Amino acid sequence: MKINKNFLDLEESYLFSTVNKKTREFAASHPDADIIKLSIGDVTRPLCPAVIEAMHKAVDEMADEKTFRGYPPEQGYDFVRQKILEWDYKKRGINIQLDEIFLSDGAKSDCGNIGDIFDVDNTVAICDPVYPVYIDTNIMNGRKNKIMILPCSSKNNFLPELPEQSVAAPDIIYLCFPNNPTGTTADKAYLKKWVDYANKNHSLILYDSAYEAFITDSNIPKSIYEIEGALTCAIELRSFSKTAGFTGVRCGYTVVPHALVFEGVELNKLWFRRQSTKFNGVSYITQKAAEAVYSEEGQKQIQENLSYYRENASLIYDGVKEAGFEAFGGKNSPYVWLKIPEGFTSWSFFDELLEKCNVVGTPGSGFGKMGEGYLRLTGFGSHERTIEAVERIKKNFKK
Repeated sequence: MKINKNFLDLEESYLFSTVNKKTREFAASHPDADIIKLSIGDVTRPLCPAVIEAMHKAVDEMADEKTFRGYPPEQGYDFVRQKILEWDYKKRGINIQLDEIFLSDGAKSDCGNIGDIFDVDNTVAICDPVYPVYIDTNIMNGRKNKIMILPCSSKNNFLPELPEQSVAAPDIIYLCFPNNPTGTTADKAYLKKWVDYANKNHSLILYDSAYEAFITDSNIPKSIYEIEGALTCAIELRSFSKTAGFTGVRCGYTVVPHALVFEGVELNKLWFRRQSTKFNGVSYITQKAAEAVYSEEGQKQIQENLSYYRENASLIYDGVKEAGFEAFGGKNSPYVWLKIPEGFTSWSFFDELLEKCNVVGTPGSGFGKMGEGYLRLTGFGSHERTIEAVERIKKNFKK
């Protein structure tokens, strides 16, 4: 038996596992420390009442032989996919079809699994800094030497630039807006450049839109399909995790348009084959919960939670700016990306922040080489603890 040696090319530990390990070690050696975690993007607000009510009803249905349900349909029940179609796309003037929507247990899974339907020899363009899953899963699939890095820095507002014309176009392009980790957003004119580039070169865009619910600026698109031409070059991945607090419930969806045809084959057909073989679907209870998100009450209630997190992000952004840090994000995004002081590395400043303020962030270098010199903070904590963390930062670092 031989192992998949591609795994040996990965970092020894996943970024957030390392953050958790170092936090636990600090807590063990400082038992009196009051630690505030603004590191991992996990929500803290409870599920909204409309969702809880729907889940309770679904549980009761599963207890009755007449309403019990077994395996769900491969792509998800029509009752929730129809809501997704209407609320997330039709209302925005986007013409996609019901059978182009695939429900899943979250965008992270789909980000990693989508690579199954692509040839190992495809070149892959990935931004730096970036959500680690894009890089790691491509390395797992044997594409370590096929990765093209798109450097992003404050000089280009952390927006990747199109590859030079002299460089062979990548086959697959990963884009994430609002961006994790930098909090950067992209307007329609910017995304149109990428859509035109992908169509011209017959490349595929994998568009991670997990944080679209945080967008409040009408000039910023929530979906890549708001851009003319995107239906022929882009797959979109979305999540209920941050939108509706489903990090512990697990639900998301991926849109694969029929118009995506490569080498004479629809990607929709390949993704259906992959999912129906390797995935048994999202539980009925979870799908009823997702459906409830689109009710009138559900929409009102999740917006209250989203506003709560937006306010936290704004508080962090304003607070670190007041403390003298250069910062990015914090608007239309739950993340704040701050430049650390001279003389520190991302990890040494992680230690400094934990030691002086008992506040946990995420070192920027964990998101790639271009992330060195930065640290990410999230707005997903409680309001009171976020205020306390900001006050500690200002007290210890304000010049």
